[in-house]
Amino acid sequence: MVTATAPRRRTAPERVQQRPGLIQRLMPLPWALWPAEARLLVGLAAFWSLAGLLVLGSASWWVAAREIGDGAFYVKRQAIWLIASWSLFSLAVTANLRRCLRWAGPALWMGCLLIAATLVMGTTVNGASRWLVLGPLQIQPSELVKPFVVLQAANLFAPWCRMRLDQKLLWLGSFGGLLLLILKQPNLSTAALIGLTLWMVALASGIRWCSLLGTAIAGGALGATSILINEYQRLRVVSFLDPWADPMGDGYQLVQSLLAIGSGGLTGQGYGLSTQKLQYLPIQSTDFIYAVFAEEFGFVGSVVLLLFLMLVAWVGLRVALRCRCNQTRLVAIGCCTILVGQSILNIAVASGAMPTTGLPLPLVSYGGNSLMSSLVILGLLVRCSLESTGLIGGRARKSR
Repeated sequence: MVTATAPRRRTAPERVQQRPGLIQRLMPLPWALWPAEARLLVGLAAFWSLAGLLVLGSASWWVAAREIGDGAFYVKRQAIWLIASWSLFSLAVTANLRRCLRWAGPALWMGCLLIAATLVMGTTVNGASRWLVLGPLQIQPSELVKPFVVLQAANLFAPWCRMRLDQKLLWLGSFGGLLLLILKQPNLSTAALIGLTLWMVALASGIRWCSLLGTAIAGGALGATSILINEYQRLRVVSFLDPWADPMGDGYQLVQSLLAIGSGGLTGQGYGLSTQKLQYLPIQSTDFIYAVFAEEFGFVGSVVLLLFLMLVAWVGLRVALRCRCNQTRLVAIGCCTILVGQSILNIAVASGAMPTTGLPLPLVSYGGNSLMSSLVILGLLVRCSLESTGLIGGRARKSR
């Protein structure tokens, strides 16, 4: 009896330990089989989210306490959006990429319709109609459409040489209509970011240089036309060239941002000790949140932020190089372009290297639409890394 019962007592705990938990069952792959790039991306996304919440808390606390009576108002709302966004991140990681690519086209058209709706019934802020108000929610379709732009760009440019002319014209016209609708809002910065993403995906797909050069020239001409037509965009460009010519008028935003960055010095004033955020610097919680960060963490903190973005770009490039499918490779390149490109553009605007635009700093600036879009794009990038193993994704085998 001793020999009969002893093995049974030993194997029962082992069976309990081998039984997968809820988190493991929800994962598309066991954690041990995840590539190093996918694991690192999850860690970077978590760090980016938490650090962004801390930076937002410092940038918004004083203004929220003064104007609303609750210093944590923006932080609490952002935390709620962060939970919802991480749910979408998990959904993007677990979803089959081929299924996402199949639905990208209709979702892109739906985004065009919502952007067109902002021109008719949208809420106008600072001369731009970018938001749709649905009860307590404010939806910015130009932000939410970004993941589908990446997916449909991969659908278009991956089989470019094998695609019929009518299909090429259909989707090129759809992308052109999307950019024109965003410019009509007007939202030059988002249109430029989406155009740059499309151009980078096309470049990675191997399209001829003459076509890419012509597209770049056409895009530059379209942007210049938008600046000439819209008065407030023209004033932003003029104030960007010489913000000190009107430091209390059109150049006020950029002047205060430069003062904040310059006040940071080498190591910064310290967390929470920025003075420009005390209602001197406008839009300190969204478009110019980098200026608050630079004042509190100084040159050293700014260099660390740039190194962090370089790390994200490097990991994204490794993911793209390891992809087995051309479509997946282009999705990874598009995701990396939007995340890093938007961050660089936001920093360039705050530091006076580019005219003032309305691009938020991903996962840092206040706003649920940008947060959801950024984390979905990060989730797609992780999914590309997981499918590069060949263990998941791909064409479903037909059962005999």
